[in-house]
Amino acid sequence: MAVQTKAADGSGTFVQVAIALQTLAVFFQALTAGLLLSTSYGETLHGVGARVMYGATMVYVLAAVLAWRPGGGSPRPVLHASGFLVLASVQVVLGVAHMPAFHVPLGVLMFGLSVLALARARAGR
Repeated sequence: MAVQTKAADGSGTFVQVAIALQTLAVFFQALTAGLLLSTSYGETLHGVGARVMYGATMVYVLAAVLAWRPGGGSPRPVLHASGFLVLASVQVVLGVAHMPAFHVPLGVLMFGLSVLALARARAGR
């Protein structure tokens, strides 16, 4: 009897879309961070973007779980997605606490990790 070790194509696509959405949301946060410093509406956009980014990260976790369970593959993508959710939570706390010395570098790290996750998902790893 053969054991399926790879997720179905539909769930893999859902993971890719979720990671792409997350990456775009993190990039939007970088753009609105600049607006935060230079315009009156930047704070509003950055706050809305934070909620969208956090929601996109939760969708990524959901997509990773849905892709892992039916296919019986490695739980590694779920761990990556959960780790990113932890980073997003820390990022929100640092932003609310107005600690840019930690908030900004963590945002850059999150963007890099999200791009890396997207590249890995598109490569099928």
